[in-house]
Amino acid sequence: MTDLTNIIKPSNVAVITGGASGIGLAAAKHFAKAGMSVVIADLGQEKLAKARAELEAIAGEEHVLAAETDVSDKAALEALERAVIQRFGRVHVLMNNAGIGPETSIFSADAGWDNILGVNMMGVINGTRAFGAAMTKHGEPGLIINTGSKQGITTPPGNPAYNVSKAAVKVFTEALEHELRNTEGSQISAHLLIPGFVFTGLTKGDRAEKPAAAWTPEQTVDFMLESLEKGDFYILCPDNDVARPVDERRMAWAIGDIIENRPPLSRWHKDYADKFKAYLEGK
Repeated sequence: MTDLTNIIKPSNVAVITGGASGIGLAAAKHFAKAGMSVVIADLGQEKLAKARAELEAIAGEEHVLAAETDVSDKAALEALERAVIQRFGRVHVLMNNAGIGPETSIFSADAGWDNILGVNMMGVINGTRAFGAAMTKHGEPGLIINTGSKQGITTPPGNPAYNVSKAAVKVFTEALEHELRNTEGSQISAHLLIPGFVFTGLTKGDRAEKPAAAWTPEQTVDFMLESLEKGDFYILCPDNDVARPVDERRMAWAIGDIIENRPPLSRWHKDYADKFKAYLEGK
């Protein structure tokens, strides 16, 4: 169990990358409503200004900082950390949430690969390394929440750069939590947020209205907070289409490719289609 009342409270500070929209903004609003000072980092001055105004309406101008920050640039995150410490003193919640998802293939242009790995993978690593050391030293309870993806676990065909980046976030966050729980004096824990289908700028495409299958960012944040209260490391979110047992069986099948010595991605292999369908149905 985690007592969030000692973390998400007035006088404490939350930093959220990708905080100007989607899950990041929903989380920032929740923290602001709880009385926390909130820092959002994102790209796009207009989007940041709109999000900042929404947060200031909740928490007041003195409790909000919005900074245009490229999370793939470690120096930029180190500069943000210095600015946050100078203004607010210390950080209690770090949410490495910035993410992008342009389509890639194995042999597609370098730019797509570089951008995805730079933001989705190195953004999480850079953010943790820029803020995490000081968080472990201030001696107060806190959280580092890294946003992963189910695609980083089941790694479906299509967009391999995205899958690689999110698989890396899973591995990194597991290692981070192990190190944190073995760091003397640290009261910081790490957690892996694994969203389901969430209607955000990253997923909506040309759709103007939320599909029935999707959760809202607010639902995702509510589930995240409930999971954090329980002390969960793996915050595996369902949605309106896929329940947790289905996700669990898909993930178990994926690791079974190694254990059973099946072809990689056998779930999508023509010779295993019927076997997977039967397995998913519990037959």
